[in-house]
Amino acid sequence: MDLRSDIHAPLSPADDPLRLTGRRLPRWAPVGALAVALLVGLFVQLTQVTVLGLAPVVVVVLVFLLTYTGWTLAVEGRRHAADRFATALIFSAAILALVPLLWILVTVIYKGVTVLSVNFLFVDTMRNVNPRAAGGGVAHAVLGTLQQVGLATLISVPIGLLTAIYLSEYGRGRLARSINFFVDVMTGIPSIVAGMFIYTFWILTLGFPQSGFAAGLALTILMIPVVVRSAEEMLRIVPNELREGALALGIPKYRVIIKVVLPTAISGIITGVMLAIARVTGETAPLLLTTFLAQDINWNAFDGSQASLPTFIWDQIGRGTQSSLDRAWAGALTLILIVLFFYATARILAARYAPKER
Repeated sequence: MDLRSDIHAPLSPADDPLRLTGRRLPRWAPVGALAVALLVGLFVQLTQVTVLGLAPVVVVVLVFLLTYTGWTLAVEGRRHAADRFATALIFSAAILALVPLLWILVTVIYKGVTVLSVNFLFVDTMRNVNPRAAGGGVAHAVLGTLQQVGLATLISVPIGLLTAIYLSEYGRGRLARSINFFVDVMTGIPSIVAGMFIYTFWILTLGFPQSGFAAGLALTILMIPVVVRSAEEMLRIVPNELREGALALGIPKYRVIIKVVLPTAISGIITGVMLAIARVTGETAPLLLTTFLAQDINWNAFDGSQASLPTFIWDQIGRGTQSSLDRAWAGALTLILIVLFFYATARILAARYAPKER
């Protein structure tokens, strides 16, 4: 017998102890478990059976998790079952978070697109429009929203950016801790409180009229902490080697910040600013206190009431007629389109000004 040939001969699959011979679930197993869960959810929905007081969609998720995990436990063992359960739980949580958002978006588009038109967006206003009659538009509200958000951006971005530069580049000691504390407090301020502050200080105490500028001041209070935190984080992730290399060449620190740090972080800063703009665009409560309502175009943002899309939607819903509700849905769709435009602009600018590898 040739022992060398026996040593080097390959082992058969049955004799190889290192070969993985455990059974595996078929590739269609997740789809099959989901199909079972959907059938159970459909049965619950049609028969109106109450399962621990849970909604049918929650029942579907629970049945899917139990079916998929139990199947894996029976076929592949406990270790694979734990892994697949965690993976399925993560995907289920993500889907549960996305479904309401997608449902809202589809509903707004479905109900708002029937009224949306060029005249509705850019020409018509609500002046002398009967709440029960069709027609009217949001031209005055679009102008008001753009002016108010624009004023808030012009005020909050320089203040927020300079504050972020101080905190990330210079901030040490008690002053920096105090600024951080107040920024954190401002982050959690309800929007109605910001509106009440501007209404009390700017309108009642100083005697200025309700106006789009007053609304912009209220939105500024809400924007500043978002701009500060987003810009600060972007500045902090700039590698210290870039700062140290520029300082080693004898360049003053302020020029290092302007020429090195800011250009490196500019794409993230732009994204943060656009997210802050999108965050305040839909605010309603502070606008009701500082500018209230207007049914016609007011070009002067510093005097007189001025409409905005959030207050337009609030006003039309309050009127309660079918025509006004249709206009409210169209106004909500317009607001979503404006926020989408801001977000797309942020992505384009961030990609345009992002540092390029040479």
